[in-house]
Amino acid sequence: MKFLELKNELKDFSIFSLNEIRNIDPNFYRSRLNEWQDKGYIKKVIRGYYIFSDLQLSEEILFKIANRIYLPSYISLESALSYYHLIPESVYGITSISTRRTYSFKTSIGEFTFRTVKPQLFFGYHLMNYRELYLKMASVEKAILDYFYLHPDIETEQDFDSLRINKEMFFEQVDDGKLMNFLGRFNQKKLTRRINTFWSYMKDA
Repeated sequence: MKFLELKNELKDFSIFSLNEIRNIDPNFYRSRLNEWQDKGYIKKVIRGYYIFSDLQLSEEILFKIANRIYLPSYISLESALSYYHLIPESVYGITSISTRRTYSFKTSIGEFTFRTVKPQLFFGYHLMNYRELYLKMASVEKAILDYFYLHPDIETEQDFDSLRINKEMFFEQVDDGKLMNFLGRFNQKKLTRRINTFWSYMKDA
């Protein structure tokens, strides 16, 4: 298979795997991938996953790539909080939630970090449509809960201050009923106390 033929077949893919190439051409030789990397046609993200070198990277494209390289996972934590404009600064790397072990990939296009939760806490995400790409993104409520759950040291007003949460965007987007419903599914007294304290802090901020 020639490179232009492959690119035409996979033109709608933000990231593709060796298996997907072999679905098109069962006789494809892996050595061609090394050849195309050397020529600058493609870039390896992690073992077995590649992108075309001329792919225009955006935050959403990186989110989609994160979804693909570590299954199951969804975008959450700092990446989601930044995407929802709850925290002011851009976030280094892409952060996700997974039921698999905590892991980070440092790649040529950025760093991807996956934090572990129990299978029963793997909920509260939706499919977000970006230019016909569907990616798994935490709801704003679940992103907040994931963050507090994985940062048990955040519990005082001073800690809340350090997060620099945008109050206007917070109350514009967060559904308190949904937040509390999701919180109940965690079934953790300490987390419930911390979230209730945080909610009171936000109302008085």
